[in-house]
Amino acid sequence: MQKSSLLLAVALAFAPLVQASDVTINGTGVSLEANKTPINTPRNAEAVAQLPKDYHFAVPGKFTVAVAALNSPPLTVFSDDNKTLLGSEVDIARLVADSLGLELNVVPTSWEDWPLGVTSGKYDAAISNITVTKARKEKFDFATYRKDSLGFYVKASSPIKTIEKAEDIAGLRIIVGSGTNQEAILLAWNAENEKKGLKPFTPVYTKDDAAQTLALQSGRADAFFGPNVIGAWKAALTKKTRLVGSVDGGWPKAAHIAVTLKKGSGLVEPVQIALNGVIKNGDYEKVLSRWGEGVEKIPSSEINPAGLGD
Repeated sequence: MQKSSLLLAVALAFAPLVQASDVTINGTGVSLEANKTPINTPRNAEAVAQLPKDYHFAVPGKFTVAVAALNSPPLTVFSDDNKTLLGSEVDIARLVADSLGLELNVVPTSWEDWPLGVTSGKYDAAISNITVTKARKEKFDFATYRKDSLGFYVKASSPIKTIEKAEDIAGLRIIVGSGTNQEAILLAWNAENEKKGLKPFTPVYTKDDAAQTLALQSGRADAFFGPNVIGAWKAALTKKTRLVGSVDGGWPKAAHIAVTLKKGSGLVEPVQIALNGVIKNGDYEKVLSRWGEGVEKIPSSEINPAGLGD
């Protein structure tokens, strides 16, 4: 790879996405500057009444939520101070907290940290693009708030035209998050391919958005597989990547993203009521629309629905 191309890749990887004030996602104009203003919602008396009397919040009077700080807009992105976390996940967390009559306490964390944090009571919930799966339902309760749609993205100049089925990933190096449902799908596809004598794919694990961008633009990876809204944002912002295929997050079935809570904590019912309340009053749609995620909205929140592996 030429030195100039590598420098360009590095620049793209580490450019702060928050500096871009406007981008069009799924036909919707998104302004990061405007989206710094919180969307609040009224207290939901029905949801509050369902809060278990014996539940001890991680921080009294606050709804403490783990959000993976991957700087991956529109889900999460740091503001100008590099401390305040913005994004649709934070906005959803705020709607739930407001509905429950609690102050929102967002804790930026890593993807690997939220499972232990929720089960130990360090966090009351995790809102971090977490897909409902059969395995996760053994340890957690879920209240859904968005459809799960995944996308394959490649470098704009890549010769790859389509990735939509198992055979398409044979021999490719694909950026994917460890422990995610995306990884589970790729591993299942790879198992199918091995039975057919096809070349295995190679997972490329990265820690953050900058590393993902660098891996793809430098040629160390052939494709990125992850939340479609993240891929769509980056493609629209930089024009350096393009969509070559999409898959339901619960392949081969549909799946949903959900607020994740400790199993048996008693919080899932009031959180579901809170979500259905903001769906009804329109604040939920305001949040998704202002982040370009309106195409993934759901008509109502469900508790522990069928997911990946069911």
